[in-house]
Amino acid sequence: MSEREQIVSQIVAEGLVAIVRVPRPELALPLAKALVTGGIRAVELTMSIPNALEAIRTVNRELGDDILLGIGTVTDDDTCRAAIDAGARYVISPINRPSLVAAAHALDRPVMLGAYTPTEAQAAHESGSDFVKIFPADTLGPSYIKALLAPLPHLRIIPTGGVNLDTMEAFLAAGSVALGVGSALLKKELITEENWGELERLAKRFADKLAELKDSSGH
Repeated sequence: MSEREQIVSQIVAEGLVAIVRVPRPELALPLAKALVTGGIRAVELTMSIPNALEAIRTVNRELGDDILLGIGTVTDDDTCRAAIDAGARYVISPINRPSLVAAAHALDRPVMLGAYTPTEAQAAHESGSDFVKIFPADTLGPSYIKALLAPLPHLRIIPTGGVNLDTMEAFLAAGSVALGVGSALLKKELITEENWGELERLAKRFADKLAELKDSSGH
């Protein structure tokens, strides 16, 4: 199994990808530590973070194999390569840019391209994207994921937007292979107050809920 395939399997096994946007790069490390301690290992730092590549390097250096670290909001090939060089294990884009697949796969790293419509989702799959990020999923909901997978069951879908403790079950039941979780977990006030203890507790609630759902569904 290639390293890329191993990382794909790890993302599916983790089941939750925390999407991190912080106003200052130095917040990334304590935040990532709180998530990992709470049981969420797959963490996506976004390029919208100031000096995002430095944040990736710091978190990668400090947490190493304890974290499954990815880079998000990637829209060009140079950024893709630079982020992988800094330590990102996978690359996520909000848009369908097929050239990112070639750039990441050349470095043995998986990619998740963004899509909204069935045509975009299929195009992402055909370009070799390892996952399809349905975004923004909050306006579409779990029923859309289910409807999309009916004619296109080969898609490995990870919805982002609208995923919270109440909707997780429905999104998974609809056929999502994992879930991207943002503001429902990374609450603005917790980041502003640097309340890492509360973030760790909230991460544990998400991780526990996912484990409970997997147990009950037999996965």
